[in-house]
Amino acid sequence: MVGVVNIRRDVDDKFYRYRMPELLTKIEGKGNGIKTVIPNMSDVARALSRPPSYPTKFFGCELGAQTTLDEKKDRYIVNGAHQADRLRELLFGFIDKFVLCGACRNPETDLIIVKNKETRSEDIIRECKACGASTAVDMRHKLTPYIVKNPPTTNKKGKKGEGASSNGAHAVATNPNLPDAEGSEGDDDPSAAAESLPVESSLANEGWSVDTSEDAVKARVKDLSTKLQTTLIADEDSDEDANSPYSQLGQWAEANRDEVNAVEVYKHAQEMGIEKKHKTVQVLAQALFTKNMPSEISKFAPLFAKMNAQSEKHQKAFLGGLERLIGVMHPELVPSVPKILMQFYQADALEEEVIKQWGTHVSKKYVDKETSKMVRKASEPFLKWLDEADDDDSEDEE
Repeated sequence: MVGVVNIRRDVDDKFYRYRMPELLTKIEGKGNGIKTVIPNMSDVARALSRPPSYPTKFFGCELGAQTTLDEKKDRYIVNGAHQADRLRELLFGFIDKFVLCGACRNPETDLIIVKNKETRSEDIIRECKACGASTAVDMRHKLTPYIVKNPPTTNKKGKKGEGASSNGAHAVATNPNLPDAEGSEGDDDPSAAAESLPVESSLANEGWSVDTSEDAVKARVKDLSTKLQTTLIADEDSDEDANSPYSQLGQWAEANRDEVNAVEVYKHAQEMGIEKKHKTVQVLAQALFTKNMPSEISKFAPLFAKMNAQSEKHQKAFLGGLERLIGVMHPELVPSVPKILMQFYQADALEEEVIKQWGTHVSKKYVDKETSKMVRKASEPFLKWLDEADDDDSEDEE
């Protein structure tokens, strides 16, 4: 489930009026083609009343990376592998420079592009609907030329372009209310003056005011409950949901398994708020290992020892992940099943009783029945060793 954070990072009040979804990232590709996809950039940008291309381009400017903007597919990409925390920090930098009012620090602002009479250049102004102040954006930033060249506009037919009025940022040729703005013909004509004023954004008209009536509150609570239930179902049951935190964690782990260690993987899951979920170990079991798994286990065994210690459910989900990894993704590992189980058993990532129960009960929960039988059949030498070890212990006690 996507978290919600305050738009201003210096405000800790959980009841702060201006909030936005927490930025999510997903690593895709490998080698020179690796890239960071931002699946909820549109949602974040909508909360900021800015076009999604602006913060995406801001990331590219700050990181020295190329960006890809695909509005039709709602897909925003920054080349290279970038941690979510790093991009979230940069997002707050974008907010400070291009969203918050320079006078009252309120995010209810529109971007206005004006012609500077003295320099004959174009400036970007943050016009605040809260305090009425018009404060200038620092034009030295690398993003400003992009905003000037790609202003959010609405044509005469009302067709919205990128960052049109629904995004809350507007461009006008001149602004007669500012001292450095160039005047235009027809300033004395009321209709001409009206046309030069920025068009109110739909978000400004409907998003900043909240209906607090009893019926409205009940409706919002009902809507929130429905959305929450849908999200939890998607997270728990759908492996194909590309926006679920499990899918994102799997993509990240697969892309970074050679560079990260067990502690870093755990911290990343912790940042996503899913380090205690049993499905997390199932996903990591499939994402952190390759066909060379027997030689890779020692690197991540402490991670699974810590996470699987939470419950038998975690261990069973982990074994389910191993079934899929070995039986479906890398069938060449089937002969190595006893060695693999031995390593996790010795690392305290799996308990004896859980392994025995798993090895003697075929299940179709994670793979098809035939694959399940094949993997369990391969585990028989290890199960036999466990039984013999128990017999030896009994004889010693006698």
